[in-house]
Amino acid sequence: MQNLNKSRILFVDDEPEILRSLERITKKLDAVILTAPSGQDALDIINECPVDVIVSDFNMPNMDGNELLEQVAKISPETVRMVLTGHGDMEMIVDLINNGHIWGFLKKPWDNFELIIKLKQALQLQQVLAERTLMRRTIDQYQKYHKSSFEGFIGDSVAMQFVYSCIEQSAPSNASVFITGPSGAGKEVAAQAIHRLSKKKNGPFIALNCAAIPSELMESEIFGHIKGAFSGAVSNRDGAASLANGGSLFLDEIGEMDIGLQAKLLRFIQTGCFQKVGSGKEEKVDIRFISATNREPQIAIAEHKLREDLFYRLNVISIDLPALNERDNDILKLAEHFLSHFSDIEGKVFAGFSSGAEALIKSYSWPGNVRQLQNIIHSSTVMSEGPLISEKIIAQQLGRQSIQAEPVFDTKIQSDIAAINRNNQTTNTHQVNHSTSSIITLAEVEKQAIEQAIDSCQDNIVKAASELGVSPSTLYRKIQQWQTSPAE
Repeated sequence: MQNLNKSRILFVDDEPEILRSLERITKKLDAVILTAPSGQDALDIINECPVDVIVSDFNMPNMDGNELLEQVAKISPETVRMVLTGHGDMEMIVDLINNGHIWGFLKKPWDNFELIIKLKQALQLQQVLAERTLMRRTIDQYQKYHKSSFEGFIGDSVAMQFVYSCIEQSAPSNASVFITGPSGAGKEVAAQAIHRLSKKKNGPFIALNCAAIPSELMESEIFGHIKGAFSGAVSNRDGAASLANGGSLFLDEIGEMDIGLQAKLLRFIQTGCFQKVGSGKEEKVDIRFISATNREPQIAIAEHKLREDLFYRLNVISIDLPALNERDNDILKLAEHFLSHFSDIEGKVFAGFSSGAEALIKSYSWPGNVRQLQNIIHSSTVMSEGPLISEKIIAQQLGRQSIQAEPVFDTKIQSDIAAINRNNQTTNTHQVNHSTSSIITLAEVEKQAIEQAIDSCQDNIVKAASELGVSPSTLYRKIQQWQTSPAE
C-alpha cells in the first residue's frame, strides 16, 4: 500500500531502460516513484490519484509529451510538469516554458546530481502551488458565504454570519422557528427573512405582538370572532390565524401571552384547527409558525410565564440574535446606513460622522440595540445641519432619550390634534359669534381620530395602530377607557 503522505513523482517514457534507470537514481528521494510506458498509461494513473510531479519524454508514439502534459494541466493543474528531451527539441521546449505549459526540462543524457536537484525544486514548487490553491479556494469559499448584508440585516460580523446561515438553512423547512434575543435586536426582521426565503413566501406574513394586546382581547386577535361574541363585536372578524393561512404567523413576545390562552394556542399549533370566539365551527389552516421572545425561555418556564410543552412545540429550530454591542464593527455600518436612509427622508445631505461621533457610537453600550441606534441617528439627522454628525449631537440625543418622559398622547395623535386645532382656530377668527358649545375637546378629537382609523381598517386594531403611528396597546387602552367611562 502506497504512503499517501509522501509526494508522488511520475516518469513517462516509451523506453523501459530509461524508466528503470530513473527509478534507480531517484529511489533515495523521500517520494513515491511511479512509471508509465505511454501517455495513456500515465493518464490512467493520474485519473486514479493525481501526482505532484510528472516528467515525460517529449517524443513518444501515439501521444507525445506535449499532448500528454496539456491534458495533465486540465486534469490536475497543481501537478508540476517537466519534459525529458534531446538537443533537437530545445527551441520548442523553451516556447512551452515561456507560455507556462511546462515548468522545466531534463536533458538526455542527464546528470544524476542535476536530476535530483531539479526534482527537489519541482517538489518544493508543487507545495507552494498547492498551498496557494488551498488559500484561493478558502478565500473563494469565504467570499461565497460571507455577507455584508442579508434580507434586511446590515452587518458582516462573525455573530451575524452565523445568524444568516441559520436563517438560510431553516427557511426552506416548514418547521417552527423560535427566535431569542434582546429587545431591538431585529427579531421581526429575522422572521420576515425566514418567510421571504420559505416555500410560503407567496403567502401572507402576519405579525402579532403578544405584549401589545390586552389578555382579554388576545384570543380574538389570534382566532377572530363572530358578531355578538362579546360586547363591541359588531361584526364577524378574521383573526391572525385566518389571515396567515398559506403563509407565516409571527408571534412576537410569546412569553407575554396569558398562560391559559397558551393551551389553546398549543392545540392550534398541533392540529392546525381553531374556532373563532363565539363560534362552534372549527376551521383548519396551513401556517408556518415563527415565535420570538426577549426573555430567557427556561426562566420564563420556571416562572410559569411560558408553557414548557408550548415552548418545545415552537422551538424546533432555534435562532439567537446577538446584542448590538456583540457585533463588532456592525455598529458603524448600521449607523452609516441609517444616516443615508434618514438623510433622504429629511431632505438633507451629510458627509458622515466626525471621528468623535464615531468613537462615541462604537463605545456606547446601546442597551436598546439596533432600534435605539436607528432612533438616535434619525433624531441626530433632524437636529444637525451637517456636513458631519458631531459627537455633541450624538451625545445630546442620547441624553434626551434617557431623560425624556413618555408623552400623555402619542406623537402622531398629538400632531393630528394640533393640526385640527389650528384649523379650528383659523375658522373661529372669522366667526366671532361662534358658540362655545361647538368647541371640540382634545379628548373628543382624539377619539374621532382613533375611531375613524379603526373603521377604515375594518376593525383591525393592529393595522389601525400602524396607520396612526402608535402602538396597539395605546388603542386598546383608549377603547377600554371609553367602555368603562362612556361619554355622557
